[in-house]
Amino acid sequence: MRLALAQLNPLVGDLEGNGQRILAAAERARAGGADLVLTPELSLWGYPPRDLLLRPALIQRQERVLASLAAACQDDLALLVGVAEPATGRRQPGLYNAVALVQRGRWRHVCRKRLLPTYDVFDERRYFLPGDAPAVLELEAGGRPWRLGLTICEDLWVEENLRNRWPDAVDPIADLVPGRIDLLLNLSASPFGRGKGEVRQSLAARATARLGVPVVYLNQVGGNDELVFDGASFVVTGAGRPLLRLACASEDLGFWDATPPAATRLAASTATTSAATPPDPWEQLLRVLVLGVRDYAAKCGFQRALLGLSGGIDSALVAVIAAAALGSERVEGLRMPSPFSSAGSLDDAEALARRLGLRTATLPIAPLMQAFAAGLTPELGAPPRGVTEENLQSRIRGTLLMAVANAKGGLLLSTGNKSELAVGYCTLYGDMNGGLAVIGDLYKTTIFGLCDWLDGAASGPCRAALGLPPDGELIGAAIRTKPPSAELRPDQRDSDSLPDYGVLDPLLKALIEALRTPEDLVAEGADPALVARVAGLLRRAEFKRRQAAPVLKVSDRAFGSGWRMPIASA
Repeated sequence: MRLALAQLNPLVGDLEGNGQRILAAAERARAGGADLVLTPELSLWGYPPRDLLLRPALIQRQERVLASLAAACQDDLALLVGVAEPATGRRQPGLYNAVALVQRGRWRHVCRKRLLPTYDVFDERRYFLPGDAPAVLELEAGGRPWRLGLTICEDLWVEENLRNRWPDAVDPIADLVPGRIDLLLNLSASPFGRGKGEVRQSLAARATARLGVPVVYLNQVGGNDELVFDGASFVVTGAGRPLLRLACASEDLGFWDATPPAATRLAASTATTSAATPPDPWEQLLRVLVLGVRDYAAKCGFQRALLGLSGGIDSALVAVIAAAALGSERVEGLRMPSPFSSAGSLDDAEALARRLGLRTATLPIAPLMQAFAAGLTPELGAPPRGVTEENLQSRIRGTLLMAVANAKGGLLLSTGNKSELAVGYCTLYGDMNGGLAVIGDLYKTTIFGLCDWLDGAASGPCRAALGLPPDGELIGAAIRTKPPSAELRPDQRDSDSLPDYGVLDPLLKALIEALRTPEDLVAEGADPALVARVAGLLRRAEFKRRQAAPVLKVSDRAFGSGWRMPIASA
């Protein structure tokens, strides 16, 4: 049996458009001699469709799109499509997360997802009912019958170290053992997370060992709101090593030949696929961020992007990502110096823009600061000072950025990082302004690490592939080595208000991603006063994060849909 793995980038809710993407992949698969085409979880909808699933008109439209797909597939080529299956006679949630088989002019449902995640960014029980039986699909291919076990994404995540997710006894892999299947197919929409690729491969290898058959893991690719799906689909056999690995962070179509009793032969892909080692973790992270910005802009209808260029490392990294995502000709950097801005920062911003080929403009904010001070003095009894004055600078800059973005129809990219968002070292209606927080899930120390890699020789091939200058420094040593500062007053440094990021970030990661308590950290040797201070800042900044731009998720726990803390709480 020849399988075609169609790693697709859908637009959420675009049923007709996604149907055409699936049909185009089927045509390419047919030309490549495929017997069966796999598409990702909910491929007809795009994942996650969220409350679009509650619209009856879209459920009805799905039926029409499936009928048109069936009409276009009159031959023996079999096509697996991710759909929302109505549950007859059931009240809301009245759907199954399902898979339909399209073949010989007809279609039918053949699989229902059994494990419905409700942790982190997932809320599937709001929309779906769980399937209650294993799915085995029987197909004829290559002159013999095949028994294919079908699972959907989370159904593979059942190992002992994950049982806290599923305390009941449901184990879709174990339930397939009596079915004596020839292959296990897993159709997924699994968002990117650092280190997550290795976890997926380990789970597939374990399923291979339990079932004694190869596992084909097909993942969605593309950015949908704050989630970025990295694709990186693969096939594993008994040895646990991938025989086929599809591209990371781009659409791909790969072919794989299964021969009984096990799959042994790798066929060429139409894109850059191989069984080679996956990309360097820094490269994966960069490519995913670039994909997230590119798709957010394209799927939301933005042709251009704008950001504030301060000469600091955060805005420099966002500028690099934006240039790779959209092309430097479609990205503009705005320099907005105050009386406290150093000449070095202005020069560093200009040098970065030249290296990237960005257009820049300079709008000094000193006159606006003076006008605000004059306007506020009668009410305050004196010109604004301290935090009030510092926040005014940020809000003036945020207003200018929004005005230029409005006038030019561009997407304003926020440049704040996760460390700042965590402790509230950011200004509402100021530097938090924007339509997308590009690096809002990267701690400051991670940003330094990524920028060091970007400026190293190892990044050259990746930079060239993304349309960036392949040689020499990109961020620049002057930017990478300067002490972090918002330059809101003379000689101001981040360290005046915050612990060193090398100390702060591990505490934040423990509190945010591992959900450790302050008492846990103190028991492990952390300074009690420091832990109490950081935990307090994290809690008090919740109201700011609730008003932040969407944050591209790249960690196990990002601020956004996977972080649902109350604002008013003890």
